[in-house]
Amino acid sequence: MDDRMNKSDKEEMAKEEKASVATDDEPEINYRGWKAMPFIIGNETFEKLGAIGTLANLLIYLTTVFNLKSITAATMINVFNGTTNFGTLVGAFLCDTYFGRYKTLGFATAASFLGLQAIQLTAAIPELHPHRCAAKESGECEGPTAGQLAFLLMGLGLMIVGAGGVRPCNLAFGVDQFNPKTEAGKRGIDSFFNWYFFTFTFAQMVSLTLIVYIQSNVSWAIGLGIPATLMFIACVVYFVGSKIYVKVKATGSPMTSVAQVIVVAIKKRKLKPVEQPWLSLFKYIPPKSINSKLPYTDQFRFLDKAAIVTPQDEIKGDGSPADPWRLCSLQQVEEVKCLFRVLPIWASQIMYCVTLVQLHTYAVFQAVQSDRRLGNSNFKIPAASYVVFMMLSLTIFIPVYDRAIVPFLRKIRGKEGGITILQRIGVGMFVSIFTMLVSGMVEKYRRSIALTKPTLGVVPRKGAISSMSASILIPQFILGGLTEAFASIGLIEFYYKQFPENMKSIGGSLFYCGLAGSNYFSSLLIFIIHRTTNRTATGNWLEEDLNKGRLDYYYYIIAGLGILNLGYFLLCASWYKYKGNSDNTPELELHVNGEKQQSDKP
Repeated sequence: MDDRMNKSDKEEMAKEEKASVATDDEPEINYRGWKAMPFIIGNETFEKLGAIGTLANLLIYLTTVFNLKSITAATMINVFNGTTNFGTLVGAFLCDTYFGRYKTLGFATAASFLGLQAIQLTAAIPELHPHRCAAKESGECEGPTAGQLAFLLMGLGLMIVGAGGVRPCNLAFGVDQFNPKTEAGKRGIDSFFNWYFFTFTFAQMVSLTLIVYIQSNVSWAIGLGIPATLMFIACVVYFVGSKIYVKVKATGSPMTSVAQVIVVAIKKRKLKPVEQPWLSLFKYIPPKSINSKLPYTDQFRFLDKAAIVTPQDEIKGDGSPADPWRLCSLQQVEEVKCLFRVLPIWASQIMYCVTLVQLHTYAVFQAVQSDRRLGNSNFKIPAASYVVFMMLSLTIFIPVYDRAIVPFLRKIRGKEGGITILQRIGVGMFVSIFTMLVSGMVEKYRRSIALTKPTLGVVPRKGAISSMSASILIPQFILGGLTEAFASIGLIEFYYKQFPENMKSIGGSLFYCGLAGSNYFSSLLIFIIHRTTNRTATGNWLEEDLNKGRLDYYYYIIAGLGILNLGYFLLCASWYKYKGNSDNTPELELHVNGEKQQSDKP
């Protein structure tokens, strides 16, 4: 719980959370607040430990146990991550439309457990994985049979189903337990966010160090059994607390309103635009709508025709349209405009996140062929554990940014956040370019050392281990953490604030969809580079043995694409109008039903 919460706050919260909240038309809701948190936070902690504990070292598992080539394993990981992230959009839709968060989370957590258990069995049962590859520099190793690969893919498929339900719902389900109409409930929500991200950081730390070490140095069967056991505990903890949860029912898909606006705008495409649309367009807001009222904006004006009233349109006595597929309100149109304005920014996320994908794939392969010994000892840091430096960079920088940089910029610029959300994202994209340039220079140095100086042995089926210390890789991971601190967190905040309130689940899944696009684009880029350079004089840039390839050139290409993407983003950002902010609309437009519309300016 937040340290700032004193004793009186706790007492006040306890009283308010016990109170039942009811209206004339809605049943009583008994918010249990922090009484439900041991089950929800416990479930989230064990769930993250289980999922991250398996995925953190999955790339190494595929190359060492299943004897897959590096390029095949990297592509497989990219496709898996991409499908997992796209699955969140499906999960959010099913949750909001049909099942609600409680049922979705319960089913998804169980599916995740079954998936992790299946993957653990591929390591524990010899018949479910190929024979161990001999420790030699080159030569073909026995790959997995169709049955072995099918069983592995079944486990990964179950994990996709689980992640598709957990990721868009677990944070929102925790927030559902607090009464947002009371001060104690609002403080509880703020404190819950802190605990949520703390558990995520804790899970990453444990997974990238302890669990990865057991997998790499003790036993894959034990190392993958631990995450499966933790996920089973997550299932038990979740269902034990089911009697005290607030279970918000599904209210229908908000995408229906989006579809109505698009369909009606197409039907009325031949109508002439009206003068003073902020006055002439049809206005109606449902009494129970949770969305904030939006002022008229002059972007995407072709959608305005959906709110033009024609003689054929009928209006009910309560002011609503008789047929919502023939007439939409100005509010509906502006909500769709919010969605359309976000999409160009979202497209720029795809190229930006390609940098993050490389830090979880090829940067790990760099560590494999580097000197990972800790000091003068024989202890080797697992290659996948170097990603923890990206997480540490992110964790350390966030409080520095919040406590030092933001107040400083606030004094200079006079803005509440110091800089706008889009400016924050732009800074992160610039740092991502620098990250790839540094990665390329480090790889060039690592390869040069491997080819010109004595090596430290051979990695089976890969090549010689460079005598360059793997600690030199740390700066590129630190830069990766900084780019996430600016751009990734900025994008999440951007989607959350710029989407209409009834689309928050979809807005939350949009970030994961961007990651999915990045994974698929990265796979496509690997395929193109591999096919293009395979027959050139310089040879394949993405060879199994990094010493024979030119991974640095690959990094430089991503940096070049990042520069183009940054230019595209700056163009979109200069055109973007924040939700609720309309500079071209008369003051009269800000009054609806006698109430002044609040402006959500950045």
